[in-house]
Amino acid sequence: MLGAHLEAEIREQPDVWRRIATSDAAQRFAATVAGCDIVFLGSGSSLFVAMLAALAWRRRGVRARALAATEARFDHVMSSDACVVALSQSGRSTDLLGALDLIALGPAPLEMTAFAKGLAQWVTIAAPLALLAPVIVTALGAPMRLAPIIVTGGLVGGLSFCFLGGVGAALSLGSRRGGVLIALIVLPLFTPPVIFGAGAIEAFGAGLDWRTPLLLLSAYSLAATALCPFAMAAAARNAIS
Repeated sequence: MLGAHLEAEIREQPDVWRRIATSDAAQRFAATVAGCDIVFLGSGSSLFVAMLAALAWRRRGVRARALAATEARFDHVMSSDACVVALSQSGRSTDLLGALDLIALGPAPLEMTAFAKGLAQWVTIAAPLALLAPVIVTALGAPMRLAPIIVTGGLVGGLSFCFLGGVGAALSLGSRRGGVLIALIVLPLFTPPVIFGAGAIEAFGAGLDWRTPLLLLSAYSLAATALCPFAMAAAARNAIS
């Protein structure tokens, strides 16, 4: 199947180049980017196309350069004032889309970007799961009166999970066995919020002091939220250096 797709791509190249030769897209693009620096982004084979495009535009007297999508993640400040052209065969390249996200954020520090990514993960994943948790535990036989503490613990503890997971992902950048490395780094850090959250729920159900474990969980989550973006940014910079 892979060979059939490759053969089809090779056979369609003459028609593609004929359409390009008869198109006025190049003239319209030149009029659009007149007076601007151009940065061509690519990943894999698209990066070679980006290099050829940058070379062609430099020969026309336009300041242009090609940049790998992985490098653009850490050079997005330099690319924020240029006309960025992203090249991708599938249009779904993770590195390319991530680089475009960073460029769209403008000259924001990497620490701020890491914080925004962690917070976005909490809003889109952890918070909905925490709100859904009472329904799940009730279906498993837990009393409904535990719903408030379950939601609170899920919301607070989920915040630490998102940022600690981000640290593990950043530390595994460039590693051949990133999944194993993430498990070794993150799982021990997940233990305290699990203990504090379970302790708060158990104490609430037994009528004991549940505020102390919940406060410990809150302090742990706040510390993770404050410190993890710096660790994520440092790990990302180290991976590219």
